[in-house]
Amino acid sequence: MTVTADLGVSAQVDAGERIGVPRHVAVIMDGNGRWAVGRGLPRTEGHRAGVAALRRIVKHSAKRGVEILTLFSFSSENWNRPPAEVGFLMGLLERFVRRDLAEIHRQNVRVTMIGEREGLDPSILGLIEEGEALTRENTGMTLVVAFNYGGRNEIARAVKRLAADVAQGVIAPQDVNEDSISRYLDTAALPDPDLIIRTSGEQRLSNFLLWQAAYSEFYFADLHWPDFDECALDSAFEAFAARDRRFGGLSAKVAR
Repeated sequence: MTVTADLGVSAQVDAGERIGVPRHVAVIMDGNGRWAVGRGLPRTEGHRAGVAALRRIVKHSAKRGVEILTLFSFSSENWNRPPAEVGFLMGLLERFVRRDLAEIHRQNVRVTMIGEREGLDPSILGLIEEGEALTRENTGMTLVVAFNYGGRNEIARAVKRLAADVAQGVIAPQDVNEDSISRYLDTAALPDPDLIIRTSGEQRLSNFLLWQAAYSEFYFADLHWPDFDECALDSAFEAFAARDRRFGGLSAKVAR
């Protein structure tokens, strides 16, 4: 099978490449600023290097046969950073869309966003919707961009919509359960992540995919995001393949 989400390099993925590879990988791309400061550079250079790392990881994820790659690109709390840094990040977003979107589309990648859209600057929202519209019919790897995203905010918005439907009689109160709540989340069309990777040594979710991470495996890398490369991603996959995923049940070995 040909996987066509390699940003310029067509990748043949055979069964051997997929062994132990998660279907859905989510990444908290942390450490751009610390990477830059450690090198005596402005924090903005760390963000620039982080975009280069993003390109590498998207390419290698597709090569390894990942079906869904979710990237925590900008949290709802990130607006509290210095205005100059926020402005630079928005400029990076625009340049990424202008530079990479056509190639992503050519490689059959579908791009979608999760996060709060209401209140976003129209120019930013327009960029995001441009990417979604252009790639909507693509059938290759799905690249999910978590932008202006917060897990608690997502759950609150979902509950608000669910409550409105209950009030209108669309759904009966007794039919509200985990499955129905999931259908109101931003990720309703996606499976939960199998593996969540966080770089830079931090070991917390930071308000990322709180509902969806119930049975995800976690992998914490000491590398800052700009240094996270193909070998580091392969190491994460190797660790994932060695895990015994029980989903609250018994180990397969114990069950025997």
